[in-house]
Amino acid sequence: MMKTIGLIGGMSWESSAVYYELINKHVKKRLGGFHSAQCILNSVDFSKIEKLQRDNNWDELNGLMVKSAKQLENAGADLIILCTNTMHLCSTEIINNTSIPFLHIAEATGAKIKSQGASKVALLGTKFTMEKDFFKNILNDLGIKTIIPNKKDREITHNIIYKELVLGDINEHSKQELKRIITDLKQQGTEGVILGCTELPLLIKPEDVDIPVFDTTKIHAESAVDLALNKENIKL
Repeated sequence: MMKTIGLIGGMSWESSAVYYELINKHVKKRLGGFHSAQCILNSVDFSKIEKLQRDNNWDELNGLMVKSAKQLENAGADLIILCTNTMHLCSTEIINNTSIPFLHIAEATGAKIKSQGASKVALLGTKFTMEKDFFKNILNDLGIKTIIPNKKDREITHNIIYKELVLGDINEHSKQELKRIITDLKQQGTEGVILGCTELPLLIKPEDVDIPVFDTTKIHAESAVDLALNKENIKL
């Protein structure tokens, strides 16, 4: 029996669309034939989310994410994924206020990194993801050290995400900037780079750089499918 995946999306809708595609492709790969995913998408208005982020109003953001998660649970979802890295700052509140499993994007990514034997990786994402500890602490618990760009390059990366990628703007100059930032981090001894924003894979592909790329969107989506197809009870 395939379990139903509940997705909290819309942050941004472009990356949520990628999640939906990746999830269905992985179901097809696993099951073949005419199979597609059993899933429920609850998509929020990113304009409101982005303003609350700028205002540093995480209490209200927690409330919105919990509300979305509860709606998915009430609609029959068997597990929940949050289709964004930054908003995993709300993951504790989601877990504490729902009774179905929540698959954390950093836990899924950490398992993938460990499976490839890397112990030191670069983390790219929004300033929230790079500068706060919610992602890095989970990796640290798995024995994985993370490094982030310098302050100027963190600002560049953040602006590429919020001023371009979430608006669907794919800019070649920005791609070259990110490749430069990744090269600088490689020179600091990183063994791979985490694309720790679900929009970044819209711009950076594995073939664009010469170190392993850990695409959190792909890893998270495929891990959700693997969990949904697990014949045993879901345990996280």
